[in-house]
Amino acid sequence: MSNTIKPTEGELEILQVLWQKGLCTVREVHEALNKKDAGYTTTLKLMQIMHEKQLVDRDASSKSHVYRAIISQEKTQQQMVNKMIDNVFNGSAARLVMQALGNKNASKEEIDLIKEYLNNLENK
Repeated sequence: MSNTIKPTEGELEILQVLWQKGLCTVREVHEALNKKDAGYTTTLKLMQIMHEKQLVDRDASSKSHVYRAIISQEKTQQQMVNKMIDNVFNGSAARLVMQALGNKNASKEEIDLIKEYLNNLENK
């Protein structure tokens, strides 16, 4: 599998379901997505394309094919954030964090986690 494969927005939605639930049929993914504007066949076709791109694995041993994500959530998130930092924030992680925190009200728990993370970085 190539490390440079970047999922589309639709593929990311499907991956989110698979990362959360593990093994799923197309029907289970489609129902979890709960999209009024997309039919079952659209979800099926997208998952078939994802299989060809080696984003998901498919067990075809039973009548209903069962899919699972084969790219990791953490690695995918890291690649996408790195690309965003480079392309949108001129390589500045600080700008990304300040923009993210400025646009959304972070809870006290989230701010505490961020402070703890920053303290751990400083102490390394």
